[in-house]
Amino acid sequence: MTFNVRTTQRSEFLDITGEIRKALTSSGIEEGIVTVFVPHTTAGITINENADPDVIRDIQAALERMVPWQHPAYRHSEGNSAAHIKSSLMGSSVSITAAGGDLKLGTWQSVFFCEFDGPRSRKVWIEITDGKKS
Repeated sequence: MTFNVRTTQRSEFLDITGEIRKALTSSGIEEGIVTVFVPHTTAGITINENADPDVIRDIQAALERMVPWQHPAYRHSEGNSAAHIKSSLMGSSVSITAAGGDLKLGTWQSVFFCEFDGPRSRKVWIEITDGKKS
């Protein structure tokens, strides 16, 4: 399954947990593994806290301090080296256990699409493996 994400800022974290849950429900699979993959070199994906929006703001601020948008050592001609580096730091996929027809996330956890070179229209791919089939 694929769904689209539209970002509106250069750096933005979007909670996509609801879309992933919809995909799991529509698959009919009760037990298994849900793999979420972002097929972009300047975007990533992560699981983190959804209760306090300051957590996401703090992550974005820390990434900006570690990997500023402009740096004299960057050589990539498109000028978006920071986005590529942040994408590599966050990673391009997550796997989540499914049980009882739902994602087995912790109480405060959500899955976030991480934009580092927006605004853009992006894709998210979901693959669900049935844990009951051998």
